[in-house]
Amino acid sequence: MSNAENTKHFQLTIHPQPKDFDELGHVNNVVYLQWVQDVAEAHWKSIREDETLDNLIWVALRHEIDYKREIKPSEAVVAETFVASMEGVKSERITKIFNPETKQIKAEARTFWCLLNAKTKKPMRIDQPLKELFI
Repeated sequence: MSNAENTKHFQLTIHPQPKDFDELGHVNNVVYLQWVQDVAEAHWKSIREDETLDNLIWVALRHEIDYKREIKPSEAVVAETFVASMEGVKSERITKIFNPETKQIKAEARTFWCLLNAKTKKPMRIDQPLKELFI
């Protein structure tokens, strides 16, 4: 997995491994969920240069994934993510998994996250400077 685009949209290239496929020859649903989490975490880490952001963590509240097309065993895909909204303590993130050559979308995900204080594990309001990093 690799490559960042800019701070608003972020991409990871994914090369599915044989273990990612189930007995039907499809990428397992749990693997898609892991990719959604991986790209979100990589996006956050790419922005988290300020040490004050080290005191913040995100927890997933809800995932919705729509499976559009199968991924072939030899097919590399890209997971692209961006934050659609940030209000109060919650954030909505969109992720699309697609073939970079054909642009064919393989899956789309919508995830709701909650911002926490890393020390207290209590929800924190998302302030304007943090919003501006993503939206």
